[in-house]
Amino acid sequence: MTATTTTVTDLYPTRGATEVSTPRQDPVVWGAPDAPGPFGPGDLQSFERDGFFAIDQLLTPDEVAVYREELDRLVGSPEIRADERSVVEPRSKEIRSVFEVHRISEVFARLVRDERVVGRARQILGSDVYVHQSRINVKPGFGASGFYWHSDFETWHAEDGLPRMRTVSVSIALTENHDTNGGLMIMPGSHKTFLGCAGETPKDNYKKSLQMQDAGTPSDEALTAMASEHGIKLFTGKAGSATWFDCNAMHGSGDNITPFPRSNVFIVFNSVENTAVEPFAAPVRRPGFIGARDFTPVR
Repeated sequence: MTATTTTVTDLYPTRGATEVSTPRQDPVVWGAPDAPGPFGPGDLQSFERDGFFAIDQLLTPDEVAVYREELDRLVGSPEIRADERSVVEPRSKEIRSVFEVHRISEVFARLVRDERVVGRARQILGSDVYVHQSRINVKPGFGASGFYWHSDFETWHAEDGLPRMRTVSVSIALTENHDTNGGLMIMPGSHKTFLGCAGETPKDNYKKSLQMQDAGTPSDEALTAMASEHGIKLFTGKAGSATWFDCNAMHGSGDNITPFPRSNVFIVFNSVENTAVEPFAAPVRRPGFIGARDFTPVR
Protein backbone atom coordinates (compact mmCIF):
# COMPACT_ATOMS: atom_id res chain seq x y z
CA MET A 1 0.00 0.00 0.00
CA THR A 2 1.10 3.58 -0.65
CA ALA A 3 0.91 6.10 2.17
CA THR A 4 -0.93 9.34 1.43
CA THR A 5 -0.39 12.76 2.93
CA THR A 6 -3.29 15.14 3.55
CA THR A 7 -2.54 18.72 2.55
CA VAL A 8 -4.20 21.44 4.62
CA THR A 9 -4.89 24.66 2.73
CA ASP A 10 -3.23 27.71 4.27
CA LEU A 11 -6.01 30.29 4.51
CA TYR A 12 -3.85 32.76 6.42
CA PRO A 13 -0.37 33.26 4.90
CA THR A 14 2.18 34.86 7.23
CA ARG A 15 5.92 35.16 7.91
CA GLY A 16 6.69 35.89 4.26
CA ALA A 17 8.71 38.63 2.59
CA THR A 18 6.03 41.27 3.16
CA GLU A 19 3.12 41.99 5.49
CA VAL A 20 -0.19 40.66 4.11
CA SER A 21 -3.72 41.59 5.16
CA THR A 22 -6.35 38.84 4.70
CA PRO A 23 -10.08 39.16 5.46
CA ARG A 24 -11.21 36.63 8.06
CA GLN A 25 -12.28 33.38 6.39
CA ASP A 26 -13.98 31.85 9.44
CA PRO A 27 -16.96 32.55 11.71
CA VAL A 28 -16.35 34.35 14.98
CA VAL A 29 -19.10 32.49 16.86
CA TRP A 30 -19.34 28.90 15.61
CA GLY A 31 -22.12 27.80 17.94
CA ALA A 32 -25.86 28.36 17.49
CA PRO A 33 -27.17 31.64 19.03
CA ASP A 34 -29.62 29.69 21.20
CA ALA A 35 -27.17 27.00 22.33
CA PRO A 36 -27.49 26.43 26.09
CA GLY A 37 -24.73 27.76 28.29
CA PRO A 38 -23.58 30.65 30.47
CA PHE A 39 -23.59 33.18 27.60
CA GLY A 40 -26.90 34.70 26.53
CA PRO A 41 -27.65 35.43 22.83
CA GLY A 42 -26.89 39.14 23.36
CA ASP A 43 -23.52 38.25 24.88
CA LEU A 44 -22.60 36.20 21.82
CA GLN A 45 -23.67 39.03 19.52
CA SER A 46 -21.39 41.38 21.43
CA PHE A 47 -18.52 38.91 21.16
CA GLU A 48 -19.17 38.56 17.41
CA ARG A 49 -19.03 42.34 16.95
CA ASP A 50 -16.12 43.29 19.20
CA GLY A 51 -14.04 40.12 19.44
CA PHE A 52 -14.23 40.11 23.24
CA PHE A 53 -16.64 39.98 26.17
CA ALA A 54 -15.86 41.09 29.72
CA ILE A 55 -17.49 39.76 32.90
CA ASP A 56 -17.33 41.82 36.10
CA GLN A 57 -17.35 38.83 38.44
CA LEU A 58 -16.71 35.34 37.15
CA LEU A 59 -15.21 34.14 40.45
CA THR A 60 -16.32 34.94 43.99
CA PRO A 61 -13.85 36.50 46.45
CA ASP A 62 -13.51 33.15 48.23
CA GLU A 63 -12.68 31.42 44.95
CA VAL A 64 -10.17 34.11 44.05
CA ALA A 65 -8.42 33.53 47.39
CA VAL A 66 -8.01 29.82 46.57
CA TYR A 67 -6.57 30.46 43.10
CA ARG A 68 -4.35 33.28 44.31
CA GLU A 69 -2.93 31.05 47.03
CA GLU A 70 -2.18 28.39 44.42
CA LEU A 71 -0.55 30.95 42.12
CA ASP A 72 1.67 32.13 44.97
CA ARG A 73 2.59 28.52 45.77
CA LEU A 74 3.62 27.83 42.18
CA VAL A 75 5.61 31.04 41.79
CA GLY A 76 7.40 30.42 45.10
CA SER A 77 8.29 26.80 44.36
CA PRO A 78 11.98 26.13 43.51
CA GLU A 79 10.88 23.05 41.53
CA ILE A 80 8.48 25.10 39.40
CA ARG A 81 11.08 27.80 38.85
CA ALA A 82 13.56 25.19 37.57
CA ASP A 83 10.93 23.65 35.25
CA GLU A 84 11.17 24.50 31.55
CA ARG A 85 7.53 25.60 31.69
CA SER A 86 8.53 28.66 33.73
CA VAL A 87 9.66 31.89 32.05
CA VAL A 88 11.56 34.56 34.00
CA GLU A 89 11.85 38.31 33.50
CA PRO A 90 15.10 39.17 31.68
CA ARG A 91 16.03 41.94 34.12
CA SER A 92 14.61 41.10 37.53
CA LYS A 93 14.81 37.31 37.06
CA GLU A 94 11.39 37.01 38.70
CA ILE A 95 8.92 34.53 37.24
CA ARG A 96 6.99 36.05 34.32
CA SER A 97 4.82 33.08 33.27
CA VAL A 98 4.20 29.45 34.15
CA PHE A 99 2.76 27.35 31.35
CA GLU A 100 0.58 24.25 31.41
CA VAL A 101 -0.78 25.10 34.86
CA HIS A 102 -3.81 22.84 34.33
CA ARG A 103 -1.38 19.89 34.30
CA ILE A 104 0.92 21.14 37.05
CA SER A 105 -1.93 22.03 39.42
CA GLU A 106 -5.18 20.21 40.16
CA VAL A 107 -6.52 23.50 41.53
CA PHE A 108 -6.21 25.14 38.10
CA ALA A 109 -7.37 21.93 36.41
CA ARG A 110 -10.66 22.32 38.27
CA LEU A 111 -10.94 25.89 36.99
CA VAL A 112 -10.55 24.64 33.40
CA ARG A 113 -13.41 22.16 33.95
CA ASP A 114 -15.67 24.77 35.58
CA GLU A 115 -18.81 25.12 33.45
CA ARG A 116 -18.66 28.91 33.80
CA VAL A 117 -15.34 28.69 31.94
CA VAL A 118 -15.42 25.72 29.56
CA GLY A 119 -19.16 26.12 28.90
CA ARG A 120 -18.59 29.53 27.35
CA ALA A 121 -15.80 28.14 25.17
CA ARG A 122 -18.14 25.44 23.85
CA GLN A 123 -20.80 28.06 23.05
CA ILE A 124 -18.36 30.22 21.08
CA LEU A 125 -16.59 27.39 19.27
CA GLY A 126 -19.67 25.22 18.66
CA SER A 127 -18.06 21.92 19.66
CA ASP A 128 -16.21 20.09 22.37
CA VAL A 129 -12.93 21.79 23.24
CA TYR A 130 -9.49 20.96 24.55
CA VAL A 131 -6.83 23.15 26.17
CA HIS A 132 -4.35 24.39 23.58
CA GLN A 133 -2.46 26.39 26.20
CA SER A 134 -2.78 27.46 29.83
CA ARG A 135 -0.56 29.74 31.86
CA ILE A 136 -0.38 32.15 34.74
CA ASN A 137 1.05 35.54 33.85
CA VAL A 138 2.65 37.27 36.80
CA LYS A 139 3.38 40.97 36.46
CA PRO A 140 5.04 41.95 39.72
CA GLY A 141 5.39 45.65 40.42
CA PHE A 142 8.37 47.86 39.74
CA GLY A 143 9.30 46.93 36.21
CA ALA A 144 7.60 43.81 34.88
CA SER A 145 7.70 44.02 31.10
CA GLY A 146 4.61 43.99 28.89
CA PHE A 147 3.51 41.94 25.90
CA TYR A 148 3.80 43.72 22.54
CA TRP A 149 0.90 44.01 20.10
CA HIS A 150 0.08 40.72 18.39
CA SER A 151 -2.62 38.33 17.24
CA ASP A 152 -2.40 35.02 19.09
CA PHE A 153 -3.71 33.19 16.05
CA GLU A 154 -0.82 34.47 13.93
CA THR A 155 1.60 32.66 16.24
CA TRP A 156 -0.58 29.58 16.79
CA HIS A 157 -1.08 29.24 13.03
CA ALA A 158 2.54 29.89 12.07
CA GLU A 159 4.29 27.98 14.86
CA ASP A 160 1.73 25.49 16.27
CA GLY A 161 -0.20 24.58 13.11
CA LEU A 162 -3.75 25.60 14.07
CA PRO A 163 -5.55 25.68 10.69
CA ARG A 164 -8.62 27.81 11.41
CA MET A 165 -9.73 30.65 13.67
CA ARG A 166 -11.67 28.41 16.04
CA THR A 167 -9.88 29.18 19.28
CA VAL A 168 -10.77 31.43 22.20
CA SER A 169 -8.92 32.69 25.28
CA VAL A 170 -10.10 33.76 28.70
CA SER A 171 -8.06 35.97 31.02
CA ILE A 172 -9.17 35.75 34.65
CA ALA A 173 -7.88 38.38 37.07
CA LEU A 174 -6.41 37.09 40.33
CA THR A 175 -5.34 40.56 41.40
CA GLU A 176 -7.03 43.86 40.63
CA ASN A 177 -6.33 45.06 37.10
CA HIS A 178 -5.90 48.83 37.34
CA ASP A 179 -5.55 51.20 34.40
CA THR A 180 -1.94 51.72 35.45
CA ASN A 181 -0.44 48.27 36.11
CA GLY A 182 -0.12 46.79 32.64
CA GLY A 183 -3.67 45.73 31.84
CA LEU A 184 -4.87 43.98 28.70
CA MET A 185 -5.54 46.20 25.67
CA ILE A 186 -7.57 45.05 22.63
CA MET A 187 -8.50 46.78 19.36
CA PRO A 188 -12.28 46.14 19.06
CA GLY A 189 -13.20 44.66 15.69
CA SER A 190 -9.61 43.88 14.73
CA HIS A 191 -10.45 40.16 14.82
CA LYS A 192 -12.19 40.47 11.44
CA THR A 193 -8.87 40.95 9.58
CA PHE A 194 -5.80 38.70 9.70
CA LEU A 195 -2.46 40.47 9.53
CA GLY A 196 0.25 38.19 8.17
CA CYS A 197 3.58 39.44 9.47
CA ALA A 198 6.83 39.78 7.54
CA GLY A 199 9.98 37.80 8.29
CA GLU A 200 10.91 34.16 8.67
CA THR A 201 10.51 32.30 11.97
CA PRO A 202 13.85 31.48 13.62
CA LYS A 203 14.35 27.95 14.94
CA ASP A 204 13.33 27.67 18.62
CA ASN A 205 11.82 31.14 18.36
CA TYR A 206 9.65 30.42 21.41
CA LYS A 207 12.66 30.64 23.74
CA LYS A 208 13.06 34.32 22.89
CA SER A 209 9.45 35.23 22.15
CA LEU A 210 8.18 34.22 25.60
CA GLN A 211 10.36 36.95 27.07
CA MET A 212 10.34 39.52 24.26
CA GLN A 213 8.36 39.00 21.06
CA ASP A 214 10.05 39.72 17.71
CA ALA A 215 8.91 37.36 14.94
CA GLY A 216 5.17 37.70 14.41
CA THR A 217 4.93 41.35 15.39
CA PRO A 218 3.08 43.80 13.13
CA SER A 219 4.73 46.88 11.64
CA ASP A 220 4.23 50.31 13.19
CA GLU A 221 2.35 51.36 10.06
CA ALA A 222 -0.10 48.45 10.28
CA LEU A 223 -0.70 48.99 14.00
CA THR A 224 -1.29 52.70 13.46
CA ALA A 225 -3.85 51.97 10.74
CA MET A 226 -5.64 49.35 12.86
CA ALA A 227 -5.71 51.52 15.98
CA SER A 228 -6.99 54.48 13.95
CA GLU A 229 -9.81 52.32 12.54
CA HIS A 230 -10.77 50.34 15.65
CA GLY A 231 -9.53 52.27 18.67
CA ILE A 232 -8.06 50.64 21.78
CA LYS A 233 -10.00 49.24 24.74
CA LEU A 234 -8.20 48.89 28.08
CA PHE A 235 -9.56 46.25 30.47
CA THR A 236 -9.65 46.89 34.19
CA GLY A 237 -11.48 45.06 36.93
CA LYS A 238 -11.48 43.57 40.38
CA ALA A 239 -9.94 40.21 41.13
CA GLY A 240 -12.39 37.60 39.85
CA SER A 241 -13.31 39.52 36.71
CA ALA A 242 -12.67 37.90 33.33
CA THR A 243 -12.29 38.78 29.67
CA TRP A 244 -12.99 36.38 26.82
CA PHE A 245 -11.29 37.30 23.55
CA ASP A 246 -11.06 35.92 20.03
CA CYS A 247 -7.85 34.29 18.87
CA ASN A 248 -7.31 36.90 16.14
CA ALA A 249 -7.97 40.03 18.24
CA MET A 250 -5.03 42.42 18.10
CA HIS A 251 -3.97 42.88 21.70
CA GLY A 252 -1.08 43.62 24.03
CA SER A 253 -0.23 45.06 27.44
CA GLY A 254 2.16 47.63 28.83
CA ASP A 255 4.91 47.39 31.42
CA ASN A 256 3.99 47.45 35.08
CA ILE A 257 6.06 50.11 36.82
CA THR A 258 3.57 50.55 39.68
CA PRO A 259 3.96 48.88 43.10
CA PHE A 260 0.79 46.86 42.42
CA PRO A 261 1.16 43.38 40.89
CA ARG A 262 -1.09 42.16 38.10
CA SER A 263 -1.52 38.39 38.04
CA ASN A 264 -3.94 36.64 35.70
CA VAL A 265 -4.61 33.07 34.64
CA PHE A 266 -5.03 32.50 30.89
CA ILE A 267 -6.76 29.48 29.40
CA VAL A 268 -6.84 28.90 25.65
CA PHE A 269 -9.54 26.56 24.34
CA ASN A 270 -9.42 25.12 20.83
CA SER A 271 -12.14 23.17 19.02
CA VAL A 272 -11.60 19.43 18.74
CA GLU A 273 -12.51 19.96 15.07
CA ASN A 274 -9.54 22.31 14.61
CA THR A 275 -6.67 20.21 15.94
CA ALA A 276 -3.09 21.22 15.17
CA VAL A 277 -1.26 20.04 12.06
CA GLU A 278 2.34 20.85 11.14
CA PRO A 279 3.34 24.53 11.54
CA PHE A 280 2.42 26.72 8.59
CA ALA A 281 5.41 29.06 8.88
CA ALA A 282 8.02 27.65 11.25
CA PRO A 283 10.77 25.02 10.87
CA VAL A 284 9.67 22.98 13.92
CA ARG A 285 6.72 22.70 16.30
CA ARG A 286 6.82 24.48 19.60
CA PRO A 287 6.90 22.23 22.70
CA GLY A 288 3.63 20.64 23.79
CA PHE A 289 3.45 22.70 26.99
CA ILE A 290 3.06 25.81 24.80
CA GLY A 291 1.04 24.38 21.91
CA ALA A 292 -0.72 21.18 22.96
CA ARG A 293 -0.66 17.98 20.91
CA ASP A 294 -3.01 16.22 23.31
CA PHE A 295 -6.49 16.89 21.91
CA THR A 296 -8.47 15.18 24.68
CA PRO A 297 -11.76 17.09 25.23
CA VAL A 298 -12.29 18.83 28.54
CA ARG A 299 -14.83 16.92 30.65
